[in-house]
Amino acid sequence: MSHRLKAAFVLVAGLLALSACTGPKAEEKPAEGAGPATTQPSGPLRVAVISHGTAGDAFWNVVKNGAEEAGRQLGVQVEYNSDGDPGNQAKLIDNAVAQQVGGLVVSMANPEALKTSIENAVRAGIPVITINSGEDKSAGYGALTHVGQNETIAGEEAGKKFRELGKKKLLCVVHEAGNVGQAQRCDGAKAGFAGDVQTLQVDIGNPTDAESRIRGAVQTDSSLDAVLTLNSQVAARAVSAIKAVGSQAQVGTFDLNTDVVGAIKAGDVVFAVDQQQYEQGYLPVQFLKLYRDNANVVGGGKPVLTGPDLVDKSTVDTVGQYVQRGTR
Repeated sequence: MSHRLKAAFVLVAGLLALSACTGPKAEEKPAEGAGPATTQPSGPLRVAVISHGTAGDAFWNVVKNGAEEAGRQLGVQVEYNSDGDPGNQAKLIDNAVAQQVGGLVVSMANPEALKTSIENAVRAGIPVITINSGEDKSAGYGALTHVGQNETIAGEEAGKKFRELGKKKLLCVVHEAGNVGQAQRCDGAKAGFAGDVQTLQVDIGNPTDAESRIRGAVQTDSSLDAVLTLNSQVAARAVSAIKAVGSQAQVGTFDLNTDVVGAIKAGDVVFAVDQQQYEQGYLPVQFLKLYRDNANVVGGGKPVLTGPDLVDKSTVDTVGQYVQRGTR
């Protein structure tokens, strides 16, 4: 019996040893000649968010809030910078590349001015996600994906809304020269409105002059019964201009702020096209974290759309509370 027990113990010991070598906890060594085993990056991810917004802009403050909240929740270091000048924005991108950030989030109102800087970031191995503007150039520049509102689709929805309201002649107010997204909004509005659409160029940097130009347009052409502004700040100027001349034109706008919420409640603005820009700050940080930690790419080669969502009197009370806290 003792010999049989000894043999059994030897057999069991051998099986246990074999299990230890082949079980799921065994360390797998790379084959001879192969590269080192892939390891998951460690340490906090550092992401630079670089927009074409201006300091204190209500719209871009919400984008910043989204990015920073994602950073807090995910343990990502988020650094937000902005500059409305395309050349200066390109320099901010170059600086972030030189500092070897772990990811870049860039809005492209003027894609051509940023092309070289973004491509240099991609060549340096820095993953890039574009937001807000420049959707059609994003993939070509090497970005992982684009997060934002399709401006043509959003413009179409605004034009359709005015058409449903029975409007016949629409004025589309462009406030930033060279911004491809704004041109797409007006083109979309023309398609959706399917009527007479004119454009007016103003300068958002000179609000008084912008109001004067809108006032002059509606006063000169009394058949203008709809005004579409592409920015919440310009919307307020349009409302003042229309009231000053006693025009019956109604205002619709892109983007929300507390003033627009109040204007919708008061009936001075009939609707706002909300692109939910909080998501444009929040989602790219989340996507870059997933990409670094799990090699995930979101969108399947298509942009991730955050809008449009039309806000009017029927929804303004619900949405307005989030505008007040800086997340819509």
